[in-house]
Amino acid sequence: VQLVESGGGLVQAGGSLRLSCAASGMIFISNDMAWYRQAPGKQRELVAEITKPGSTNYADSVKGRFTISRDNAKNTVNLQMNSLKPDDTAVYYCAARDIWGSYWGQGTQVTVFS
Repeated sequence: VQLVESGGGLVQAGGSLRLSCAASGMIFISNDMAWYRQAPGKQRELVAEITKPGSTNYADSVKGRFTISRDNAKNTVNLQMNSLKPDDTAVYYCAARDIWGSYWGQGTQVTVFS
C-alpha cells in the first residue's frame, strides 16, 4: 500500500490550499480515508474523514473551512482548506483503513503565516 500526499506549502492566513493523496496497492473503495495533522510538540489529530459510502466527519476546529472528498475512479482523496489560520500549520498525513489494517502516507507540510 502506498499513499502519496501533495499540495502542501506556504500560505498567508486567510488563503487556501488543496491537498491530494494518491493511493496505490490497495482496493481504494474498500477503505475509509482520512486526513490527520501533527503540529510541532503536539499529538497527531484527526482533521477529516470520509467513509467508503462518502459520509464525512470533521474536527470542530476545521468545520466550515475544510472539505474532504474522494474520487474512487482516480483512487484519490482531497482536502480543500480555506480560510487558513496560523494554527493550521502542521504536517498533514493521509490515512487509509480497511479490514486488514491502517496505512499512512509520509506527510506534507502546511505552513500558514500571518
